[in-house]
Amino acid sequence: MESFPVTEHRLDNGLRVVLSPDPLNPVAAVCVWYGVGSRHERTGRTGMAHLFEHLMFQGSRNVPGNGHFALLHEAGGRPNGTTNFERTNFTETVPSHHLELALWLEADRMGGLLDALTQESLDNQRDVVKNERRQRYDNIPYGTGWERLVAMAYPPGHPYHHLPIGSMADLDAASLQDTRDFFTTHYTPDNAVLAVVGDIDPERTLSWIRRYFGGIAGPAGTVPPPEPDLPALLGAERRTVVRGPVPSGAVMHAYRMPHDGTREAEVAAVAFAILGSGQNSRLKLRLIRRDRSASSLSTGLIRLAGAPSLGWLDIKAAARTTTADLEASLDEELGRFAVTGPTEDELARARAHLERVLLTRLETVGGRADELCRQATFFGTARRATAVLDGLRAVTVEDVRAFAALRLHPANRAVLVFEPEAASSDTASCTAAPGAVTTPGEDLPR
Repeated sequence: MESFPVTEHRLDNGLRVVLSPDPLNPVAAVCVWYGVGSRHERTGRTGMAHLFEHLMFQGSRNVPGNGHFALLHEAGGRPNGTTNFERTNFTETVPSHHLELALWLEADRMGGLLDALTQESLDNQRDVVKNERRQRYDNIPYGTGWERLVAMAYPPGHPYHHLPIGSMADLDAASLQDTRDFFTTHYTPDNAVLAVVGDIDPERTLSWIRRYFGGIAGPAGTVPPPEPDLPALLGAERRTVVRGPVPSGAVMHAYRMPHDGTREAEVAAVAFAILGSGQNSRLKLRLIRRDRSASSLSTGLIRLAGAPSLGWLDIKAAARTTTADLEASLDEELGRFAVTGPTEDELARARAHLERVLLTRLETVGGRADELCRQATFFGTARRATAVLDGLRAVTVEDVRAFAALRLHPANRAVLVFEPEAASSDTASCTAAPGAVTTPGEDLPR
């Protein structure tokens, strides 16, 4: 049974529309998801989807320069945009009496961005993205960690082998025609979902949407070729050791996980919450509170619909702890988890944590609009949003134990070890990275 009203519509040009009225707050959220992310980029032109996240705020047919930001800020709105492997989203929350403005702005850049795209705006935002790469990846300790880890988890040539930030060389190589072609291919109504949530009149809102978006045409978005089949498991451990200017040793793991949208994906989410969410989680109790071999620890699940998802661990070694000792303790704990599974109390805490995260997301108009777009984009209907709770509540102790035995072992993981430059030569051998690297995008851990 739905906890909030949802209606779904489709315009003649293919745009999918999701409306969810909520009169409790005098605000409205507009969210547009385009089915384009780094997985849709071709070799030699990585970073295009993330570059367009920036370009979409640099003017359109009727909104010059930074006018998109200016108009929304003057109206009391909060705009944002993010990119990941599989989609790009744009959101704004505005006072509900400014909803028509927000819809008009989104329609203007969907239908008229190319009218304002110039070499100057491309060069400007290219420099912004390159500087972002320097600040977030290249020039900070452990900054290339996720890039290296993802490159090990997905083979060269696979669409998920690189991160959304792209490489410096590819960003430099992108021409104005490249960007125009990328936009024409992917930023079309039939490749987008528009969700509006909040204090809205659904009938009037739909009429505005038909007015501003209904006339946007263009060639159908090109469906990318299917990804090469990947085995459910990696089959053998893939390991890279990097020595560099880091304050302490670190161990990062990535495990191949089930595709998002499956029951097994919910089991994976529960398992990683048991391992690392909260101070009483398995690994934090063992490595931080008991052994004091780790100074920080985080875990999570990168949900992917078009490829195997990734479960991850990121652990920084405490002072006077070697990465070898840290890994030995970690493997011991993961091995015990695969044999005994969680306790009922651990399972209940993990489910409660994940339910709270989802419900907190759904209780805000912006979070709900984004989640409705996610469900419609990847799984065909926005109505699936609340059904996720049923999947979480159905996970059992045996489900988690069997999952850990199948997935959380050395033959299904990529391992990245950072060693401080001053480490003794017998601590680790330096290995070349398997590919260019960065962080997986705004939805992923940094």
